[in-house]
Amino acid sequence: MARKQSDYLASLLAEEVSADAPAKPAPVEKAVPLPPQDEPARASSRAGLSLLGRENALARVASGEVRQVTQLLVDPSRVRVWGGNARLQSKLSEENCRDLIDSIIAEGGQKVPAVVRHVSGDPDHDYELIAGTRRHFAISWLRAHSYPDMRLLAQVAELDDEAAFRLADIENRARKDISDIERARNYAAALDLHYGGKAVRMAERLKVSKGWLSKMLKAAALPDDVLEAFANLQELTLNPAYKLATVMDDPRRAKAVSKEARTITAENRMLVDAGSPALLGSLVLKRLLAATASPAPEAPRLSLEVQGPLGRPIVAVKGVSRQGITLHVPMASGASDEAVVEGVRSLLASLRESGITVR
Repeated sequence: MARKQSDYLASLLAEEVSADAPAKPAPVEKAVPLPPQDEPARASSRAGLSLLGRENALARVASGEVRQVTQLLVDPSRVRVWGGNARLQSKLSEENCRDLIDSIIAEGGQKVPAVVRHVSGDPDHDYELIAGTRRHFAISWLRAHSYPDMRLLAQVAELDDEAAFRLADIENRARKDISDIERARNYAAALDLHYGGKAVRMAERLKVSKGWLSKMLKAAALPDDVLEAFANLQELTLNPAYKLATVMDDPRRAKAVSKEARTITAENRMLVDAGSPALLGSLVLKRLLAATASPAPEAPRLSLEVQGPLGRPIVAVKGVSRQGITLHVPMASGASDEAVVEGVRSLLASLRESGITVR
């Protein structure tokens, strides 16, 4: 994690203790060597110094100069995942957590603690997981596969939902295994939940640019059926996702993109079932952006006519506009005037059936 991000993360955890800047560490006083004495006297002196040091340490904790961090080893089944977490829990698997599982086995346990908070009113859980879903999954998997004594190392923090969201977000920024789409959707949900729908306020709190946040929120609008076309969501990064979401603003294009996405999803399913890799995200994106709506069928041209006794048109409708109806009476049709008039009446009746009237 970058230094700036780690400092921001530390500041979030520190908010629960005090809004003031931490005091400067007190200088460490060196003990003055005591003159040689007999053994009982030396023991008494050591006890006195130990007691004094303990009192000083407790005083520093009480004053806020030193902050105590509570870390526990807990059963992961007693820890529920917070709903505001960005990661799609359904996407976690032994395969994509294999590196972490192997690392925990090799090191004899988890080294980096997850962040949790206390919950109440839930008989099945004691804590709620704010950050560390892969660690939670890995420990749970190990307990179910030959390592029943493994427990989740967790740091307990007192955080409201908005602070929990910011803490989880700053940790997720340093992780490559969380897709931009997962984060974008997490941002979209948090916008209304924590910031009253005000993107400017959200950008200030997260310390990100308004333009970047706007792109993330736009990308979050991509529907599920389009996202399912990508076998690996990490291949759909922010800029392409934003471009695709912009295309979806056109209802006709959106329909065509969704149709192509369903086709790609079916193709990927068949490829995987046959033991072949799914389509690359770059190819999927190219096909989705190339999907266009079928041209709208042209309205049938109104070409009504009445034929005479010789099989030739005696009167025909050539056009209909706001100004009126244009009729064409051909020469040398062989029809009488009465037949032409009757033909006009017939055409007017047909037009009325089509919703066109001269009244």
